[in-house]
Amino acid sequence: DQPLAETWVMRNLGYYQLYANPGRYEIRLKPNTVGEIVYEAMGANVVDVNKFLMPAYPVKLRLRPGKARELIYEQQEDDKSDGGPIHIFTVASGHLYEQLLAIMVLSVRNHTTSRLCFWFIDQFLSPQFREFIPRLAEEYDFEYRFVTYKWPSWLNPQSEKQRLIWAYKILFLDVIFPPSVDRIIFIDADQVVRADVKELWDMDLGGKVYGFTPMGDTNPSTEGFRFWKQGYWKNHLAGRPYHISALFVVDLAKFRKTGAGDTLRAVYNQLSQDPASLANLDQDLPNYAQHQIPIHSLPADWLWCETWCGEEAKETAKTIDLCQNPLTKEPKTDMARRIIPEWADYWGQVQELITKVKAERDEEA
Repeated sequence: DQPLAETWVMRNLGYYQLYANPGRYEIRLKPNTVGEIVYEAMGANVVDVNKFLMPAYPVKLRLRPGKARELIYEQQEDDKSDGGPIHIFTVASGHLYEQLLAIMVLSVRNHTTSRLCFWFIDQFLSPQFREFIPRLAEEYDFEYRFVTYKWPSWLNPQSEKQRLIWAYKILFLDVIFPPSVDRIIFIDADQVVRADVKELWDMDLGGKVYGFTPMGDTNPSTEGFRFWKQGYWKNHLAGRPYHISALFVVDLAKFRKTGAGDTLRAVYNQLSQDPASLANLDQDLPNYAQHQIPIHSLPADWLWCETWCGEEAKETAKTIDLCQNPLTKEPKTDMARRIIPEWADYWGQVQELITKVKAERDEEA
């Protein structure tokens, strides 16, 4: 039987989620996996989905004779598969960021000949943009998927929308994508890509589970805002770089195998008890956890932003990010037109397609 949904079980409390419409389902270990070698089901695990708020359903398993629980992690394959698309995920909320996201997608497509599959965090998109994505994909030849993950009840909640978006960037990397996706790149919506992302996709992460670009250190005008070079952060990092989270690549196979997601969630639950901690949640969390989950530092040319980087490095930058400048607080569209010559053309293409789709929708109505 072909499975209707697959998931990875967290080490945190043995927690899991599966997509399901109303009906009766059997929950099984995936065949021909290490999990099936180590465990066996204690009878049929059948669940009836008959309400919107389902109670927790414990799957009853037992260790097979002579097997050790640790084997499931030690023997998990971590080789990156070949031949599939380059997987990229992103998140956006609000009219402006959705249009910036479309520009980011166009810039990736414009510089990458490989197959592309974009993954969008579903719950933050407007209905209008969700309807627009299929036309964008048709026009610029990429695959797309919508994903979501219900916030676990045992994970400290976030009420502010921006912090919730940051949390979804980093807390569910191991479980929000299908187990078959074994590597993924995150690109911020307000970024313009100027290089072939296959280079980043194929990059050796030196045995680390993910790679981030260190924060820029060559724009002297913002030196006073580099909080990671003083006080608590300087002591905690102990010589390690502080990395920016606008672009990163994750070896999901190794990430799952090592339980990195479980570690991040445990550290998050510890730190988020203090409302003053994790001011930049998606950035502070992986940087704080470097002692437990080392970060591979990507080459500096993979992310340039005017706020932190010197002008001399812009010419060779492979991506340009519209980081907010704390000195000027310049609007992103004004900044983009000023520092990215090709941005106006991308903006025009997106607006033209939006107008075309709207006209078609009006005709159908």
